[in-house]
Amino acid sequence: MIAGKRELLAGVLDRSGSTRWLARRGGWRGLLVLNYHRIGDPSATEFDRGVFSATDDGFADQVRFLTQHFDLITPCDLDHVLREKRGRCVMITFDDGYRDNYEAAFPILRAYGAKAVFFITTGFLDDHLVAWWDEIAWMVRSSERDFLPRGKWTDAAIDLEGDARERAIHALLRTFKQLSTDETPEFLDWLSEATGCGRVPRTEATAPWMTWDMVREMQAGGMEIGGHTVTHPVLSRLPADEQHREVRRSKERIEAETGQPIKAFSYPVGQPDSFTAETQQIVSESGYRWAFSFYGGLNRPRTLDPLNIARKSVEAEMSPEMFRSTVCLPQVFA
Repeated sequence: MIAGKRELLAGVLDRSGSTRWLARRGGWRGLLVLNYHRIGDPSATEFDRGVFSATDDGFADQVRFLTQHFDLITPCDLDHVLREKRGRCVMITFDDGYRDNYEAAFPILRAYGAKAVFFITTGFLDDHLVAWWDEIAWMVRSSERDFLPRGKWTDAAIDLEGDARERAIHALLRTFKQLSTDETPEFLDWLSEATGCGRVPRTEATAPWMTWDMVREMQAGGMEIGGHTVTHPVLSRLPADEQHREVRRSKERIEAETGQPIKAFSYPVGQPDSFTAETQQIVSESGYRWAFSFYGGLNRPRTLDPLNIARKSVEAEMSPEMFRSTVCLPQVFA
């Protein structure tokens, strides 16, 4: 079902009262995992605006609806859920470790008595790295040039005037995702020269990440913490020994900082080609029981793969009607 028809159907269901009826009476059984990245106003950042999942008010509305109609769980509840094989369970997850997870999402979750799991990229917190998607957006937005010249990475010159700048960011992000791990540093260096902006300074002030104190406070407040590698690579593109390092060292780092064992992991990017059977074996050997992908779907207890638990992305442009339809009828919308 194409996006426009999905939105139309969601509107019809919501106006007719069908989503509210489904919320009260049920209609599905299993586990729906929702994935967020950032909470807040996308227009207020010079980084990638595409990783914002909801505004503060929008997220509050979503959490309120979920707590009213569903069982909110975290990975520590999964054994019970799988054993019982009934109920409508929803899990809220966040990837990467953005500071607004602590400043915006955590207070809202606490206000509604809801729990979530936060998957942390440890190198972002430790080294004040700016993620590649954020750095690409920052360089393009900060550039004073009208276009990027044709070169090794582009088939033609890229327009940077007016609204074209946002399209340029999306195009460059798509290009980056197709590159091998060895090519990515050269691409970012090229873009820094082509835009005339240089690379984003690596300081605590420029990095948009939580501190470890914030992570510990959220954990003490009932939130669960999970692993998301050290540097956020696409694991399927790495040899086995490097995958081991990324997966194992992130787990060790989080456990050292929090003093608690962690059992859940999410694959960076999380698409079907972002991890392999070898990756799943490495994740299991590193001590994880649960691993989460990122390409949609409803998880049924009898068929749930503990190393490939499906998640549905929540996007900033998702209307309230679409959100309610997604969680009330995930067989269609998730």
